[in-house]
Formats: sequence, C-alpha cells, structure tokens
Amino acid sequence: MKKTVISLAVILVLAGAAVIQQIVTAQTAALPTEEAPKIGYLAPAFELQTLDGGAKGIARGELEKPILMNFWASWCDPCRLEAPVLADIYMKYGDQLEIYGVNGTEFDQMEGVESFVQQYQVKFPVLLDPESKVFNQYKVQGFPTTFLIDRNGVIQDIVLGMPPEHEEFEKKVLKLLK
Repeated sequence: MKKTVISLAVILVLAGAAVIQQIVTAQTAALPTEEAPKIGYLAPAFELQTLDGGAKGIARGELEKPILMNFWASWCDPCRLEAPVLADIYMKYGDQLEIYGVNGTEFDQMEGVESFVQQYQVKFPVLLDPESKVFNQYKVQGFPTTFLIDRNGVIQDIVLGMPPEHEEFEKKVLKLLK
C-alpha cells in the first residue's frame, strides 16, 4: 500500500512538471520572432532624441512596461482633440505604462511642437522624428496613429486616427496592462 502511494505521488509530481513545462514552452513559442508594424508582430526597434534632449525608444526583448506610442503633429486637428485623452491616460496609468508621443518632425515646425506640448501640458516623453525614419519604419499612414505594445514588445493593437470614445480607448489600455 505504501509503495502504491509513493508511486502515485511520484507520477503526479512528474505529470505536474510535464504540464508546467508544456505551458512555459507554449508561452515562449507563442512569441513572434519577426519585427513588423502589424498586430501580433514584434514592434520594430528604434531610438530617437526627445524634446528635452534625452533619448528614448524601443529595444528588442522584454520591456519594463507596456508602451502606448502615438504618432502626431502639432497642426493635426484630431491630434489636438486626442491630446487631453492621452494626458488623462498618462495621469491614470503612467506608473504602469510608457507613453511616447512621436512627433512627425519632418512634417512639423519645432515652434509648433513646443507650443503644442506647452498648450496641452504634455508630460510624457515627446520623441522627435526629423527624417521620418520611425514614421516609415512603422508605415504610418497619417496622424494620429497609436500603437499599443505589450511587455514582450508585441504590437497588440493599432488605432488609426483619433481614438474612439475615451472609455473605449481606456479599455484598450487596460487590456494591454493585464
């Protein structure tokens, strides 16, 4: 009887280890290996200068936090309308989420960028793309365009144009934070 219980316990431990290994393997295998500006692919890596003189971007591999990356221009009316929405998202979730505002500097004027940032009190990093390298790398069709990128660097959603209603957009952000 004792041998049967020990044998059963050993079998259960081995079966449990096999299940855990399968889960870990399945999660690792599910991660994409190819970079592309598409849902389900790794976000293309880049680094740009920030408005305050620093540098920010996306590296390959696991990220500290998910990223909301918004491409915008100061002259873009929908960008002006979404600025308060992004500011609210940053205030609520900025400790759990990186927000980058990538300015299409090739299509903008620095005076306009600085004025926009001041007028809308943009607190998250503003990245400058003066040669449209990242704009082209992400195949952005127009302003605004927002990419939601998870901690694994995988693009989970793309919002073309102004985000839908604030609550619906916030649900997309909350889903990204899970």
